[in-house]
Amino acid sequence: MRLFLDIETIPASQKDLTYLKEDFLKKPREIEFEEYVKQTALDGNFGRILCIGYALDENEPEILEGSEADLLKRFWAIALPAHLFIGHNIFDFDLRFILKRSVINNVKPSRELSFARYRNVPIFDTMHEWEHWARFATSLKTLGHVLGVNVTKGPFDGSQVPDLFSQGRTNEIYDYCKRDVELTRAIYNRMTFQATPGK
Repeated sequence: MRLFLDIETIPASQKDLTYLKEDFLKKPREIEFEEYVKQTALDGNFGRILCIGYALDENEPEILEGSEADLLKRFWAIALPAHLFIGHNIFDFDLRFILKRSVINNVKPSRELSFARYRNVPIFDTMHEWEHWARFATSLKTLGHVLGVNVTKGPFDGSQVPDLFSQGRTNEIYDYCKRDVELTRAIYNRMTFQATPGK
């Protein structure tokens, strides 16, 4: 079973703000504290998973949402039989973030994942496979364009997720996440010669 996935993350919770404020004041920074907190959305130590988008093989993308511990438990149950985890930059971001948050939330992963580089099993990272593990980072949107994939991303990008979350626009974030899963699958099918351009 192939598991296509993408996560959307949000900044640290209220309980970490005192610690973050102390850390922020220890060294000079060129940004305001509010921006510093917003940037924790990319840090699995403090940022939180708002949702996990996934699709099994050719099934429709779905969203796991709710409390972080609960969605992680459901994710690991779904992931148990998967032989291949597929996503864009999941090697360096999504899966590492999921694993950190699993430990923090006391959710035991249902399986171990090898993070050995230069391989595409059990993790097929479309970004790394496209670049053949060189130090480049082609975005999901750009890769879809150059491969002629007929699946579009939503009207915003991941950097806007914290603001959308603070505005209560979670359903838009969920839709965006599902689109990314669909786009990732289309890109994977093109890269593995299972689809023709525009299909």
